Amino acid sequence: MGAIELMCVAGARPNFMKVAPLLRAFADSPRIRATLVHTGQHYDPNLSQVFFSDLGIPPPDIHLNVGSGSHAQQTARIMQAFEPVLEEKKPDFVVVVGDVNSTVACSLVAAKLCYRVAHVEAGLRSFDRTMPEEINRLLTDQLSDLLFVSEESGLANLAREGVPARAVHLVGNVMIDTLARFLSSARARKTPERLGLSPKNFCLATLHRPANVDGREGLLRVLALLEAAGQRLSVVFPVHPRTRARLEEHGLWERLSAARGVRLCEPLGYLDFLSLMDEAAAVVTDSGGVQEETTYLGVPCLTLRPNTERPVTVELGTNELVPLDPVLVGERLERILRGQGKRGSVPPLWDGHAAERIRDVFLKIF
Repeated sequence: MGAIELMCVAGARPNFMKVAPLLRAFADSPRIRATLVHTGQHYDPNLSQVFFSDLGIPPPDIHLNVGSGSHAQQTARIMQAFEPVLEEKKPDFVVVVGDVNSTVACSLVAAKLCYRVAHVEAGLRSFDRTMPEEINRLLTDQLSDLLFVSEESGLANLAREGVPARAVHLVGNVMIDTLARFLSSARARKTPERLGLSPKNFCLATLHRPANVDGREGLLRVLALLEAAGQRLSVVFPVHPRTRARLEEHGLWERLSAARGVRLCEPLGYLDFLSLMDEAAAVVTDSGGVQEETTYLGVPCLTLRPNTERPVTVELGTNELVPLDPVLVGERLERILRGQGKRGSVPPLWDGHAAERIRDVFLKIF
């Protein structure tokens, strides 16, 4: 019997932390041969290459170099570039992760050409279809033949949507596999110390969701929030390229640059970001993955969104959903600094071995 041919797709920063443990787990089995396709959805070195270096991901076997564009343009370019690659390589499964445009684009191409699709991090739902990621999640799950779920809410969501139970596997969280593997390396970097920050006396902020940063009103709230927080403690804000572009477009970059207590920097590599997150008093974010990482680390997290596709981080973890309101966020930060921040526990199967469980499902199927 020949090797099991798996084609793993990654395209954007959140994907790299998820695909790294999969590639390691697949490499541990002589029965599996994995190919890595990088769509190039994130092409900035700070959002792509640094993650390959930090996480020890081998260079992609195939790089599609699609670049940026509108959702329609980017999705179409990925589909056009991926189709001939799929026809040439003919894998047994296309393995997609997360919920970015690369995820749904490659799933759609594979399904139409009758190649089987496996979705890692399936079943997550915010129930908010104004989020592009929600559309990507819904479509990818309907196209997938194997669905690997990170938390129990995913099982209920997929059952409600009519996905056969035999196709669904609760395996844990591959993002946490990466965190658990690299936490000691991140701590050894002592990034807060290098930046002159005292442990548990600074806030880490990360904001890039269109609903928060695309309009002037949202940006003004973000500015007011960061300015107020900076009066109380140091705030480290790695600025996502789209957030910086919107700030400059609305003439607000100089104001933010002058904010007392707010330290702006380029997007950080995985290890430096993890080192900061681990020592932060609190994290203010609108990211999905950061909600999971802070829950594992036991760090209070204020998520500036009305909903989350990762409810276990609220139910069991350290995550709180807070409106983009400078006063409310300030009140929550004050509570955290008084030692009254939310405490939580690590969800089931978030133990650093999710990728191995996924590998074992493939081995069992074949």
